Amino acid sequence: MRPLRPHLFLLLVVAIFSGNILVGKALEDLPPFTISMGRVAIALVVMLPLGWHQARQGWPVFRRHWRPLLGLALSGVAFFNALIYAALKFTSPTNVAIIESLIPVATLLLSVLLLGERFRPLQWVGVVVSLGGAVLVITAGKRVELVPGGVNPGDLIMGLAVLVWVGYSLMVKEHMARFPRYGGLLAMLVIANLALAPIALLEGAWQVLPRLSSAELAGLGYLGIFPSVVALLLYNNALADIGPTRAAIYLNLLPVFTMLGAWWWLGDTILAVQVVGSLVVIGGVWCTLSPPSRRERAPGPSS
Repeated sequence: MRPLRPHLFLLLVVAIFSGNILVGKALEDLPPFTISMGRVAIALVVMLPLGWHQARQGWPVFRRHWRPLLGLALSGVAFFNALIYAALKFTSPTNVAIIESLIPVATLLLSVLLLGERFRPLQWVGVVVSLGGAVLVITAGKRVELVPGGVNPGDLIMGLAVLVWVGYSLMVKEHMARFPRYGGLLAMLVIANLALAPIALLEGAWQVLPRLSSAELAGLGYLGIFPSVVALLLYNNALADIGPTRAAIYLNLLPVFTMLGAWWWLGDTILAVQVVGSLVVIGGVWCTLSPPSRRERAPGPSS
């Protein structure tokens, strides 16, 4: 069961991230950084009793390694999701999901360029196939409206979000083991709140938050507990076991989960071509995660 654990964790992460997109779209009337600040504030309250003791004990570690701690907090905890909510102002949840599914490709390329990792041909094929299936899912029967000049601002914002998350994943692999699990996340949430608060105030959060409806409060509650705490803990745990590239490939399933969520929650119609695209995505994930054959594992001749 232990070898399956990171993969089960990552499936849960994808489901939670899909809910993050759908709820973020439902809250599109709220300013994006206000949404993000609301979620990290709720997450801070949730994590305080869980991580306070570890955070106090880990204070010397936080001081010694404050640069990676700051980078992790600003990338994965603060600005990645703020960029998603900003992108949702201009584009659909499914479109956000497909652009987010570029993360495995970007992670693979940067891992090769920056970390010197090597991948088998079947893994490269899996990345290309799964990305192609994700593109098929989102383009089935829908066209995204463009702003003058032919550029969708939501696509550009999500492209930036992809780079932010890839940076976060690579930093998790390199630095996260230094920090206590709960205390480290608590420290990152404190940094994220401090970083987002001034921007949210400029958006008028002090006027918006007191007028939130019960549905909006429930949406922020979901965002603050599940994507901000549960998903990050599961993702960091799985990433430590199988690495950033194999973990990131699961995000190619995000368009599938988002499509199903939009069908169930928003009443969207699922087309046959979208089902085919979903199967292609799953096939690509299988190719990328497949273990090497005996021949590939065999050591080469010594010189």
